[in-house]
Amino acid sequence: MPRALIVPAVAVAALGLAACGSSSGASPSGTGNGATITVASSSDACTLSATSATSGPTTFSVTNNADEATEFYVYAADGERIVGEVENIGPAITRDLTVVLNPGTYKTACKPGQAGDGIRADFTVTGSAVANADAAALTSAADTYQEWVEDEARELLSGTTAFVAAVKAGDVAGAEALYAPTRAHWERIEPVAESFGDLDPRLDARENDVEAGSPWTGWHRIEKALWADRSLAGMSSVAEQLLADTQDLVERIERVALTADQVTNGAKELLDEVATGKITGEEERYSHTDLWDFQANLDGAKEAFDVVEAIVEEKDPELVAELDAAFDALQKELDKHRKGDGFVLYTDLAPAQVKALAAKVDALSEPLSELTSAVVS
Repeated sequence: MPRALIVPAVAVAALGLAACGSSSGASPSGTGNGATITVASSSDACTLSATSATSGPTTFSVTNNADEATEFYVYAADGERIVGEVENIGPAITRDLTVVLNPGTYKTACKPGQAGDGIRADFTVTGSAVANADAAALTSAADTYQEWVEDEARELLSGTTAFVAAVKAGDVAGAEALYAPTRAHWERIEPVAESFGDLDPRLDARENDVEAGSPWTGWHRIEKALWADRSLAGMSSVAEQLLADTQDLVERIERVALTADQVTNGAKELLDEVATGKITGEEERYSHTDLWDFQANLDGAKEAFDVVEAIVEEKDPELVAELDAAFDALQKELDKHRKGDGFVLYTDLAPAQVKALAAKVDALSEPLSELTSAVVS
């Protein structure tokens, strides 16, 4: 479920706030063009090796020293729009995020326990706007992907309109039939959709993601009504809000300007969504339609790879070959569980089948984590 906004100037960052021990005088190992800034996250602090960088490709290496999972975010100066993120960093795990930094001021946040506003601080990027020898090709790739995202968003709105009509009519069977195919359009573009921090919780929050006292709305609220309660009583207002929020999402997507590193980081985020939600059966806990979501996340990751494949082929043909093989292997494993126009329910999978899918996800995840570096280097 989480979040990652898109702004024309891309960047990522440092951590701080009163509880954050940030070494503001330190320098990253290099500035731009392959610089690495380390981030140490704990239950109540973040330690950055630098709070500024020179414009260019930069890798943030985030280590979680706490006993629960954490997240690392970079926001635009307004503190709302998410520029980059790393989610689901388990205890004693280090994960990297590579982004292209343009000059400006950003805000960063570690989120111990993956909740709340996080430990925030300013991060500054100096220097000149990033120039790249592949600029035209990168822009073309980002534009192609953005057109695909906009098409998926419109399909999401169309499907949601029909779904909401069924919910308001009290048509349980009709709404159930529309649920998974319509959500697939959301799942394909999830990194972009989640980038709007206020919309994402309203549209896609699971029950345990909602803070006490806050209303639970969106897809999963209606999912529970359909499959657990077996009644759509009281769901008309939730359905109307879902449709309004989806319309808002479509309009916002049409106003963003994606960059190539956001596209490639999004591919990795989609695979992380598979690993942390779909492969565990946690996402669709009432309908058990997780494999539909799994396929949609895979579709989105593959589309992101496809639009930059020619660029990466010139720089690292071995990475391209490895990714092609890993995508094919995962798709073949997932295809084993097809049923009609969709898939078997998650609850129909044997533990060995879940393990086999997870192994293929892991095999794709490692090379996919190298994609952004290959594109922006």
